Amino acid sequence: MESKEQHKSVMIALAVFSAVVIIVGLIGFFTIGSEKEIIQGQIEVEEYRVSSKVPSRVLRILVKEGDYVHVGDTLAILDAPDVVAKAKQAMGAETAAEAMSDMATAGARKEQIQGAYELWQQAKAGLDIAKKSYERVQRLFDEGVVSEQKRDEAYAQYKAYEAQEKAAKSQYDMAQNGARREEKAAAQAQVKRAQGAVDEVNSYRKETIQIAQMEGEVSTIYPKVGELIGAGSPIMTISIMNDMWGAFNLREDQLKGMKIGDTFNAYVPAFDKEMEMKVTSIKDEGSYATWKATKSNGQFDMKTFEVKATPTKKFDGLRPGMSVVVR
Repeated sequence: MESKEQHKSVMIALAVFSAVVIIVGLIGFFTIGSEKEIIQGQIEVEEYRVSSKVPSRVLRILVKEGDYVHVGDTLAILDAPDVVAKAKQAMGAETAAEAMSDMATAGARKEQIQGAYELWQQAKAGLDIAKKSYERVQRLFDEGVVSEQKRDEAYAQYKAYEAQEKAAKSQYDMAQNGARREEKAAAQAQVKRAQGAVDEVNSYRKETIQIAQMEGEVSTIYPKVGELIGAGSPIMTISIMNDMWGAFNLREDQLKGMKIGDTFNAYVPAFDKEMEMKVTSIKDEGSYATWKATKSNGQFDMKTFEVKATPTKKFDGLRPGMSVVVR
């Protein structure tokens, strides 16, 4: 009798336990199975780094992290003594090149032109005398008075004076006309080269005063006052607060036909409210990104995509790093 009662109690206990397991399983199936998947992303912002083209030392930093700057605001002042020295060299070379060009363009001085003219006149006078002497000797030779040798000597002297007169005339013309066209062009080219060097150095000098190229918020300042920075080294980072987006990582099965231009609502925990966002980019994360391996159960691997979406309306207070949640 007692064994029957015990057996009955065990059966009742097993039945109750089985019922509890079934009920819990059903509850789990209907609740967990129907729960929506949560996708979490975060707000990103476009940034640009302020840097100098020349090695320099930081003299002053005129902003601090968190400041909002506008285009044209002075951010930092640098000291580059090497650039100052190069500027003096370049300006000296420019001055010398301009002087050489002026000399080539202006030609010889007035005194030099006058001297060349007098030498030409002297050569002309000598040529006239030599020509008359030759003509006189030629007549005498024709009359048989002088020998052929005397006639040839007079002719040679006449030709020598003729060549001398041409040379003197050429020197006078050169003094009047100045340098040749090629020489003038070469002098002008040297001036342009020197001016280019000055312009290059001036562009480097402008780098010693860093000006904001875009408006935004100063997010990070790297060097301290007095520190040396290399060419291209970042001085500070400015976040362009007008260019924000949300970044989400979605598996292929979570995209569900999403395309660029689609809109959806995202929850912003920092403000406990939702905002509408528009998809602007869908990009494959590449082979290095997270994969969901399913080959073990005979299915397939699913890649991860980066989805970027921007708020459709201005959302005051939204900042980089804030979470955005999509159900």
